[in-house]
Amino acid sequence: MSSCIFCKIIRGELPCTKVYEDESVAAFLDIKPVNPGHTLVIPKKHFENIHDMPDALVAKVAVAAKKIADAMRNIGVKGVNIGMNNGAHAGQIVFHAHMHVMPRYGKDSFSLWVGKEYYGKERELVAEKIKAALKS
Repeated sequence: MSSCIFCKIIRGELPCTKVYEDESVAAFLDIKPVNPGHTLVIPKKHFENIHDMPDALVAKVAVAAKKIADAMRNIGVKGVNIGMNNGAHAGQIVFHAHMHVMPRYGKDSFSLWVGKEYYGKERELVAEKIKAALKS
């Protein structure tokens, strides 16, 4: 896509601080990191989100994210969050699939989500809907 910021990075039209690249995947530092070292791992070919990506490419992006997470452990990172926002309602801002590898150094300002309780039979009903959708 000609206007996609990540596609422009892949084509060399915009600068980035690249930390990893292979034939299918590129990874570079986020310009607004949660913590220093926050890395975005993207497929080189444009896909809007995980739902559009072929399974084999999802695997390649995940393996690259693991390599980066492993490397972070070797430079003093205490923990790593790996996440992917898919769709505007999930917080996706750039609509080119990308996985975040977010280093954690101990006490920082990044916080995780707050869990909620299920009510009544809600858990079982949701599980049944998901299982039915997996069969179709």
